[in-house]
Amino acid sequence: MANNQSVRRHLDAFTRGRIIAKLEEGRSVTSVAAEFGIAHSIVSRLWRQFQTTGTTIRGFSSGRLRGTTPADDRYIVLQARRNRRQTAGEIARHTTQATGRPISRFTVARRLHGGGLFARRPVRCVPLTPAHRRRRSLWCREHRNWRDNEWGRVLFTDESRFSLSTDSHRILIWRERGSRNHP
Repeated sequence: MANNQSVRRHLDAFTRGRIIAKLEEGRSVTSVAAEFGIAHSIVSRLWRQFQTTGTTIRGFSSGRLRGTTPADDRYIVLQARRNRRQTAGEIARHTTQATGRPISRFTVARRLHGGGLFARRPVRCVPLTPAHRRRRSLWCREHRNWRDNEWGRVLFTDESRFSLSTDSHRILIWRERGSRNHP
């Protein structure tokens, strides 16, 4: 890897057991580390842990506790699937009322994403039929020789929407990957 950075991998339980067995045979920490292709400090720390606790089971890592339980996560995904037009904020309010614990819309969005649902903008337009396409094409051919002053009197109502602010104020709905975005 670039800049001598190593990829951090945790040893599985079987490998940790093999390392301890070799150390109990009387092998040195350096030779065991070389055999397994891992750092001396990892083997040394594992050996020290085994000698003090009698086990090599990895402890749980520290960090912030999850705000939701697995049951809450299922409830959140179920709410989104039941009412396809609910936003993450509305689901967060319903979940907070149901559980009595405050849950943010960002937490809900992460749980929905983890449940296979993704935020999508609902499609509000009617798809063009072959008849629509023929009429549009005919209109374009009839007007292809227009001058700038003639085009200046035309108003197109199907133009794209542009927003100068960071928040477009659009409502996002939650869908499975590959599904249509109709409301």
